[in-house]
Amino acid sequence: MYDVAIIGGGIVGTALAAECAKYQLRALLIEKNNDVGDETTKANSAIIHAGYDPAPETLMGKLNVRGNALAKELCEKLSVPYKQIGSFVLAFDGEDVKTVEKLYDRGVKNGVPGIRILTAEEVREMEPSLSDEVKCALYAPSAGVIAPWEYAIALAENALENGCEFKMSHTVTGITKNGAQDFTVHTDKGDVSARFVINAAGVASDQIHNMVAAPSFAIRPNKGEYYLLDKSQGSLVSHVIFQCPSKVGKGVLVSPTVHGNLIVGPDAVDVEDRGDTSVAQDGLDFVAKVARRSTDKFALRENIRTFAGVRANSDVDDFIIREAEDAPGFIDAAGIKSPGLSCAPAIAEYVVELMAKSGLELRKKENHRDTREKIRFKELSEEEKQAVIAKDARYGRVVCRCETITEGEIVAALQNPLTPSTIDAVKRRCNAGMGRCQGGFCSPRVMEIIVRERGIDPLQVQKDKEGSYIVIGETKAQH
Repeated sequence: MYDVAIIGGGIVGTALAAECAKYQLRALLIEKNNDVGDETTKANSAIIHAGYDPAPETLMGKLNVRGNALAKELCEKLSVPYKQIGSFVLAFDGEDVKTVEKLYDRGVKNGVPGIRILTAEEVREMEPSLSDEVKCALYAPSAGVIAPWEYAIALAENALENGCEFKMSHTVTGITKNGAQDFTVHTDKGDVSARFVINAAGVASDQIHNMVAAPSFAIRPNKGEYYLLDKSQGSLVSHVIFQCPSKVGKGVLVSPTVHGNLIVGPDAVDVEDRGDTSVAQDGLDFVAKVARRSTDKFALRENIRTFAGVRANSDVDDFIIREAEDAPGFIDAAGIKSPGLSCAPAIAEYVVELMAKSGLELRKKENHRDTREKIRFKELSEEEKQAVIAKDARYGRVVCRCETITEGEIVAALQNPLTPSTIDAVKRRCNAGMGRCQGGFCSPRVMEIIVRERGIDPLQVQKDKEGSYIVIGETKAQH
């Protein structure tokens, strides 16, 4: 019998796992994929929002500023790429100016630090590449950019180190309510018993909820498509550049990424298929057209990847974080759309408080560890590089030339017990394959290292999700 079973290994689920692991609880995270952070968490704008957009009376408004502060603290402790670069919301006409003023008022009420409205002259002084049509802008210095997939991985690794258990590649097929705070979670690989069950299943959260409680919300999946431009475009702007938000989202942005690229997007398209991450030319054309209102100086010929993510929008205009009335001990953390990435650690705190109010005894662990060490070779000084190579010569062999990722970093990524044997799992952990060639050069070498380090057959190596095998047989045989 687990004290807590968390369903879903996205950013909210992994944040919950890390939070539960601070206490003397037997906790478990169940994830259908072979890695954490492999759905919406890896395919979004990668922004830690300041907190001016959500209404103060909503959970989003109450949790955003706290989540922003926690993200900065966690990223420093867990060695996650994060840069606090601030954000602009641009106004192009009178209606936009009113929206900016409204967002400023919300930001003040939500406690966003340092927020202010810039004049057109101030905007152009700070961001000379922006359109001359800008009338004013909301400036929020506490906004940041992050590597969201590594954020989830770091939280999961921290949870694992502190005693949380993980069942990867386990699909939840049903939940039996045996009594108050007594559940059996059925998966395709066996059953799990738990006193509390937390539903952090993202776009599938309504389906998970309906397994054990009366329907009370519905997920309306909404897809967003993006361009990722090469590092040659990364310095075009130095802040996250938003346009005024609408009912469908925060609009198309132009922003540097934490790795030095430029991201442009997304659009907002309702989809029937919750797993639809395809991109279409008309969607990308829309993104480019709208983004050029902010600046027309980015070069789409420098695009290195297009991608899409699916938002867990719901028919409730807020996060859905509550204990089910007809299933005591079952707690939804559902409908976590933007700013879900920003709020994740604050959501985790809130859910743990709900469990405590429902009778879960919380006793802090005395030996809890809250740090993670990670070598990023290319960021070291020459002296530091030589010292690392002296200890392990594999750090002197560059495998990914675009991102200057060494064999030592790839091996370190594979040594974590949470890591599956996939090319993209390595990519998310150390950046091998994230550069201009998108793994065209280094993927075969990464595959060789996986085979060697894991002692598996090349036929077992997958690109990413289950079934994405890379090779299917020998083409040549040695005699």
